[in-house]
Amino acid sequence: MAFNIRRVDYFYATIEDEPGEAYGLLTQLAGQGVNLLAMTAVPVGPLRTQFTLFPEDKGKLTQAARHAGMALGGPHQALLVQGDDELGALAVIHAKLYHADVEVYASNAVTDGRGSYGYILYVRPEHFERAATALQV
Repeated sequence: MAFNIRRVDYFYATIEDEPGEAYGLLTQLAGQGVNLLAMTAVPVGPLRTQFTLFPEDKGKLTQAARHAGMALGGPHQALLVQGDDELGALAVIHAKLYHADVEVYASNAVTDGRGSYGYILYVRPEHFERAATALQV
């Protein structure tokens, strides 16, 4: 099973949940040259949405946020796995973490429909280096 794992930084941004707000945020980031490796958005109450942004270049994201007057939480660390979509691919990753006594407290995965996948792993900050070592990052 072929895969690559790397350390990534992520930031939180909370915005008012109005039609077009996500479009505005993403358009503004793209206009400032911010390339996102991944993004999630979840509601935090009836009127707000929290975005988790994984920039390719955290300096560009923080600069764009300052320019826009947007508050960011972070940076925090996660692990980004990208690889060939094969049966059991995620189990191999989790086996390595299990044997290193690392608990994954959250994760997100998606396949691209063409044979590849992306997977974000969140581990507790105090276990991050042990996880990175177990996964040979």
